[in-house]
Amino acid sequence: MATTIDFAPHVPLIALWALIAFAVLLAAYSLFRRAKGAWARALAFAALILGLANPLIVHERREPLQDMAVVVLDRSQSMGVDHRAADADRALAEIRKSLAGRKDLELRQTVVTTQTTGDDNGTQLFAALNAALADVPPERVAGAILITDGEVHDAPKKPLINAPLHALIVGAHGERDRKLTVADAARFAIVGQDAEIVLRVDDFGSAASGSADVRIRIDGREAGNRTVPVGQNATIHVPVAHGGENVIELEAQPGPAELTLENNRAVVAVNGVRDRLRVLLVSGEPHAGERVWRNLLKADPSVDLVHFTILRPPDKQDFTPIDELALISFPTRELFVDKLDQFDLIIFDRYTERGILPLAYFENIAGYVDNGGALLLSAGPEFAAPNSIYRTPLASVLPATPTGDIVATPFKPMVTTLGQAHPVTRELPGANTDSAQPSWGRWFRMIGATKVTGETVMSGPNDRPLLVLDNVGKGRVAELLSDQGWLWARGFDGGGPEAELLRRLAHWLMKEPELEEERLSMTIAGGNIAIERRTMADSAGAVTLTTPSGKKKTIALTKAAPGLWRASVKAEELGLYRLNDAALSAVAAAGPLNPKEVADMRATDSILSPLAQQSGGSVHWLTDGMPSVRRVQAGATASGENWIGLRANGAYRVTQVEQQPLLPVWAALALLIGTLLFAWRMEGR
Repeated sequence: MATTIDFAPHVPLIALWALIAFAVLLAAYSLFRRAKGAWARALAFAALILGLANPLIVHERREPLQDMAVVVLDRSQSMGVDHRAADADRALAEIRKSLAGRKDLELRQTVVTTQTTGDDNGTQLFAALNAALADVPPERVAGAILITDGEVHDAPKKPLINAPLHALIVGAHGERDRKLTVADAARFAIVGQDAEIVLRVDDFGSAASGSADVRIRIDGREAGNRTVPVGQNATIHVPVAHGGENVIELEAQPGPAELTLENNRAVVAVNGVRDRLRVLLVSGEPHAGERVWRNLLKADPSVDLVHFTILRPPDKQDFTPIDELALISFPTRELFVDKLDQFDLIIFDRYTERGILPLAYFENIAGYVDNGGALLLSAGPEFAAPNSIYRTPLASVLPATPTGDIVATPFKPMVTTLGQAHPVTRELPGANTDSAQPSWGRWFRMIGATKVTGETVMSGPNDRPLLVLDNVGKGRVAELLSDQGWLWARGFDGGGPEAELLRRLAHWLMKEPELEEERLSMTIAGGNIAIERRTMADSAGAVTLTTPSGKKKTIALTKAAPGLWRASVKAEELGLYRLNDAALSAVAAAGPLNPKEVADMRATDSILSPLAQQSGGSVHWLTDGMPSVRRVQAGATASGENWIGLRANGAYRVTQVEQQPLLPVWAALALLIGTLLFAWRMEGR
């Protein structure tokens, strides 16, 4: 029970205050003039004012309310260094033990983890503190304790609570660490040229001096080392070998002192863009599909097309007609000897061997393929004839040999079982599936052939090979055993995806990553890691995921489509993830190039000390000992050398109120009359 004095005026407050002001002025004037009975009149006014103010005696029955204290436990990625997490857990256990059984205090706990989605916000301790106290009145907050390594990225300029803020720092004084930072990186580069990357290696806690080796991997393959100065920006050049995404890993050698190797690594994805796709189209005799080939290739502004039909021997340099044909001489030697390796793709369209090109040129083309070149052969009836191009040294790189048959019957090209798994023909628009026939138009002729090597991805009548793909040496070859593809381009019988098929063939022949049949990849978005494995095998084994902190997880893949296997896991850390199976590897980075969370992983008190001091709290390093926890009165010192204090606010809730007049009406009236009579008497003397 608590007793206080309150007032319930009989008149409006403004009138009461006006009366008080009038009485004070009148009494002051009377006293100044030394008027008779001035002090007695002042006493009468006081009695009047007291009666009108109506003082009350208030008895309150109060129920004490618990104060609220919050412990914010930092579980961000930097807390995984060394034994910081274990030290933080022990500190939390000590705090809970110290405050256990206190009925006047409620202890709330909130945990802050690293966010791998959204903006690069780093460690958000104060956002968590605000959320924990959102429903608590300010007068009930006893204080807050932050258990952290001090790397906080949302620290305000002023404390957010009107109570002591204490920070318990895990980690050691004077820590040192090496960090690799990608300051700038090209997002695109021309295939065959170098991408420019600006990086920096810092030895935090040490004087910047000397140099460091940076190891480079491109698409999981070693690409040598670069030596860069420590503490300075350095520019390195990395070759871009293919179109599409080139994943470049950078790893700085361990420094003289290391907290973690997580921030020694970075990954940059550079998209390779072909300046111009150089295509050599060699046609035999003119036919209906020749113009379609040319139009398809010329319609793409990124294609540099060289197209010609050779009907003149290279040793014939004058204008004498051959079989009444007079054509200008063409620089065949320059194309097939001097500049052959400058072409990205060579296409032979219904070419017949008539002794026009020397056999040595075909040997050059076979060598071009074996050394990494791309060859596409579109065959017509001439392929089955005695003067077939197969009767040249080019046969050594062709995956199918002609049987001499020509199938002249309407048919719809079918995607084979292997073709449904191969990226060139997988989900080709209009293709057949297990439950439906293809919706594209018919062809009317194909060349009989026997597959010798490679994979048949499309077939014709009686499962004869129609499109055969093969890896030859370092290069690739595709054999299309029909000259009827132009019917699709002309829209005959509903047409078909000839342009898309040609695009995929060209990209596969030039080894673009998105068309590789054996590929392991992963992408990180929205905090999830999407894993994809392409294979022509009947099954895909489990893969091993290595997190930025070095933890390894074995992940089983689930078949999503023919030749395609997938899995998805949560990305719980920022940094570089590595994926491996028995044959392939892939890397990807969660978060931005230089996330705040790993910018500097040394423990520090410089960020939280100013806020703690402003709030009346303190900062303690756990390596110096765990401080005890006390309750302190409001206004008292809230910390010491080996202790921290949580304020006792004395908050309460009123459950019952009793009021009684301090000056009843009859007493007020008697007091007023008495003081008036007394003032009259004093003035009458």
